[in-house]
Amino acid sequence: MPVSLRAHHLLCMLTYLGKGYTPAFVSNYSKMIRRLNNGEPILLIEGPDDICRPMLDEKTCHCHNDSVRSRDLLARREIGRVLGNDISAGEEMRWGSRELMLLRRAFANGAIRGGCEGCEWHHFCSQIAQDGFRDCRLQLPPSAGG
Repeated sequence: MPVSLRAHHLLCMLTYLGKGYTPAFVSNYSKMIRRLNNGEPILLIEGPDDICRPMLDEKTCHCHNDSVRSRDLLARREIGRVLGNDISAGEEMRWGSRELMLLRRAFANGAIRGGCEGCEWHHFCSQIAQDGFRDCRLQLPPSAGG
């Protein structure tokens, strides 16, 4: 069963260290990362995804905001350019360590940071990239591709 992700969460997962909004959010996010590390595919979706789930009942939930949808659009375009193919909602992807390396390199040099604009975690994630993504939880299997 694929992990449903919105496009800007494809960026967030590159720097995930096990920190987040609430303990429930972190627990859920960590489960999603473990599933990806075990080789489960990604299903790219529009709107709230498996990562958003613990926040959807909160009054301050930002998961439906126009600004977040704009981040998704930018992230999808930039990630597609780096990987050499368009990616769109409804697409199932299997990424491996090669794709992870390409995306982290592009993230560190700013090529795929448009989807991060306005995010409260922007500085935190930038520091993680500057530190070489040390201790990040996402470590995809060597196979996969596409």
